[in-house]
Amino acid sequence: MQPTDIDFFTLVSESYERLLGKPLVPDEGLTPAEAARWLYEDAPFGILAHDTQADPVFVYGNLRAQRLFGYTWNELTALPSRLSAEAPERSERQAFLEQVTRDGYVDGYRGVRVAQSGERFRIERATVWQLFDRDGVHRGQAAMIPHVSAIG
Repeated sequence: MQPTDIDFFTLVSESYERLLGKPLVPDEGLTPAEAARWLYEDAPFGILAHDTQADPVFVYGNLRAQRLFGYTWNELTALPSRLSAEAPERSERQAFLEQVTRDGYVDGYRGVRVAQSGERFRIERATVWQLFDRDGVHRGQAAMIPHVSAIG
């Protein structure tokens, strides 16, 4: 998949709007291709998404998320998403993801994450939601990270 794949953008943005009742991308008359590019290149928040494998792997991370976590596109999209949290945080993260599965989305999440460099940081006010395509097939989960803070 390419970072600006229109079908994936549609999955992420429609799932978000369906569950939260508001658009992920500001409606400024953008074409789907322009909106997909904006989300990948210019969004002021990080977006991550993982698939539905038993050990989910990231399938998307916009440039903001790549900078936060210190991975390139190819590195990030080969990474099991559990590795974005330190081992002590993983059980908390898993319980949170189960809540997202049950409720469809969770808003206002905060938790400690770890960059590729080992640097720890806190994500704050994050929204995590289920990705369902137009046929109702579950495709994974996505997260919007609007704010981070340093730990230390």
